[in-house]
Amino acid sequence: MSNQQGVDKNRRNLLIATSVVGGAGGMAVAVPLVSTFAPSERAKAAGAPVEVDLAGMQVGEMRTVEWRGKPVWIVRRSSEMLALLPKNDHELADPHSERKPDELTPSYARNEQRSLKPEYLVVVGICSHLGCSPSSKFQLGPQSSLPDDWTGGFLCPCHGSTFDMAGRVYKNKPAPDNLEVPPHMYLSDTRLLIGDDKKA
Repeated sequence: MSNQQGVDKNRRNLLIATSVVGGAGGMAVAVPLVSTFAPSERAKAAGAPVEVDLAGMQVGEMRTVEWRGKPVWIVRRSSEMLALLPKNDHELADPHSERKPDELTPSYARNEQRSLKPEYLVVVGICSHLGCSPSSKFQLGPQSSLPDDWTGGFLCPCHGSTFDMAGRVYKNKPAPDNLEVPPHMYLSDTRLLIGDDKKA
């Protein structure tokens, strides 16, 4: 009888030890497995708002950041660039951003500068024609593929669409619409958040 109790006790200890080891092994497998269900940092960045530090950005400088897989341009415009914007209105297809306003231009950017802060232009750098990425052409005056009275802006190399320094498309060009202004807001004077505008 005592021998039977010894065997049962050993069997019980073995069962406990096996359960503990099995449980630890299961946890060792489960933790990495569950963590694979969480989105990667790249996936988070692709859909999540992107914060941009504007400190040290020079007048005339353009920075590009990625948001939702698209290039977003931030341009610090000079007072001269801003002064030229009204002069383009008669040559633009949609000078007041009235086409597809809910899709292309948030209410706070439906102004001459198409921005929250006149100094900064924030637009998605994709042509509204076939999705090419225009080139920056900030220099004034005659240049290849541009009119002699060019006031600065963007030129799409694919089919020649041109946009002014507010991302507004010129008339008689393949691109039907202005460049998209993404949702954005300023967290401080030098911190811009692209992809969220709840406080804008």
